[in-house]
Amino acid sequence: MATNSADGDTLKGLKSLVNSTTGLISQLETLLHSIAIHEVHEDPSELIDTRPSSSLSPSPTSESIDPLSLAHDSATLIKAHTTKLSLLIINEPFTSSAISKVLRELVAGPIPALASAVQVCEADKYTFVARQDLAWRCYRVLKELKGFIEIIPLDGKVLANAQKNGTNGDRGSLAATGVVWAACDDVILLKKLGIAGLLIKKVEEYRDTLKDILEELKEYSEEVDENEDGDDSDADEAEESGVNGDQMQNPHISTQQMLDDLMNPRHIPRSDPDKIRERLESCMKRLRLTTLLYTAIVKRRLKSVPPLPVTTTQTSVTQRLDEVFPVLKRLPHRFGEVACAFYELDRDTIDRTMDSCFFDAFAASEMLMKPWDGQRDEFTEWAEKFQVGIKKPD
Repeated sequence: MATNSADGDTLKGLKSLVNSTTGLISQLETLLHSIAIHEVHEDPSELIDTRPSSSLSPSPTSESIDPLSLAHDSATLIKAHTTKLSLLIINEPFTSSAISKVLRELVAGPIPALASAVQVCEADKYTFVARQDLAWRCYRVLKELKGFIEIIPLDGKVLANAQKNGTNGDRGSLAATGVVWAACDDVILLKKLGIAGLLIKKVEEYRDTLKDILEELKEYSEEVDENEDGDDSDADEAEESGVNGDQMQNPHISTQQMLDDLMNPRHIPRSDPDKIRERLESCMKRLRLTTLLYTAIVKRRLKSVPPLPVTTTQTSVTQRLDEVFPVLKRLPHRFGEVACAFYELDRDTIDRTMDSCFFDAFAASEMLMKPWDGQRDEFTEWAEKFQVGIKKPD
């Protein structure tokens, strides 16, 4: 009877520990998410108040902490502890004390340390781009870890096969373990990439998107509206007949036609009264130039970024990077809007969105015109030629 009472107390303690652990994770998760989506610029001291006294605390020597190394080590420990928990909750005998021990170790070290890594990754030293990316990766680890901890059984029995393997679309404990591992691996990878490597990877992804858009526009430019060869009056008559007859009687046909119009781009007519093709050729030339700009930025600027964190005399490096990255990031989206305008044969929107794109491309080249520690270099000369071309490619 005493044994049963002891087991009950142990399970009660486990339940309390699970609740307090998920509660701590929720607090840190909310903070990291706000940083990741750039909702707030939090005071660094805000994070300290959410952590238990046994966890890491900032000190005068915190400036010497490498945030990527701290995040790497924390994620590695979380991955290892998750593996332990995964085995403990599926293998007999169910041992509440062993599970509680692992949870206490998580709370005492790697969980708050992971959030601390984001805290010490200050934007003025490492760029806001890196801080935001690290926050997002660490947020994912905490989010998936909390979901996994919530699977821990509190009835004193190991998980049944259905709970372990998942059923009816529900993720089992093994799958949940794998998701935590994957999130941890993303954080661990960041140390290998380094800040410069992360920035390069992002710009290369943006460039690849631009290349995809360029390829789509190239394919689109090769298509011609063959229907224009027919008699316009016959086409108008058939169109009117369809609208007033079949479509009025069958609304589904009208709906389907609208969907087809939305999904399938309209071809440029042979007569081309709005000079869409001329605009398309100009756009593709300058889009091709913009993809070259991204390649040149990687080669001549990002691969030569001074080691981070920067010193107080190098703060202009992070400032310049944080100014240019929003421009580089939004350009693929804006070129996508240009493509949609071409598909709609909307001349006014084409002109407006193209002007916006090429203004941003010009601005990006201007922001990175000078090298990090000088006045001119090879990229400077190339960027000046780029600016001439982006204004008038013909």
